[in-house]
Amino acid sequence: MENSYAKIVRENLDRLYRDCSDRAEAIPAEREGDAFIFDAFGERCRIQPDGIYLAGERQTGAPGILISLYALHVKPVPCGREPFRGFKDLPNSMPYVGAFSSHTERVLVPRVEMIREHAAAIVDRFHGQEAPSAVGGDFSFVLLPLPKIALCYIFYRADEEFPATATCLFSHNAVEHMPVDALADVGEYTSRKILEILG
Repeated sequence: MENSYAKIVRENLDRLYRDCSDRAEAIPAEREGDAFIFDAFGERCRIQPDGIYLAGERQTGAPGILISLYALHVKPVPCGREPFRGFKDLPNSMPYVGAFSSHTERVLVPRVEMIREHAAAIVDRFHGQEAPSAVGGDFSFVLLPLPKIALCYIFYRADEEFPATATCLFSHNAVEHMPVDALADVGEYTSRKILEILG
């Protein structure tokens, strides 16, 4: 029996395939027949009429919904990264700020030292790069969970006076490519993937 998430994914795919003529360029993605192929959340992603697949596994949960929403909403304009913006500075984000802080940022705080040790592997998995020096932090990096959504993670290590902290900022025009509530979930799922990489 189809769960509620799977139903949303199916409905979003139905909408997408009603008129997908400009989607390959907007995502951007390779076209292979009816399929769109690109990288998402550090894995090879394939969207086709019967489902969304990450690393060959069909997505019937939250990642499938996020990818389908991105494919539906992404605009045919570049990812405008800087200046990066805090989630609370995105329009209409207030109802989601608490959950975003808890599930995207604070969840990483106990693992800051391990994240520093594995930063190169995390960046490589997400086709990211070092963050601009202006963002500060003891270390930082930019990840691409979706082709036009860039997340800038900034970390401070614990010292004698202050605990460790983790902050996640969004590319400047992220809201052009996804609804703000879905962006909160992109942050959460990206942080989960970081923790998975740490093992």
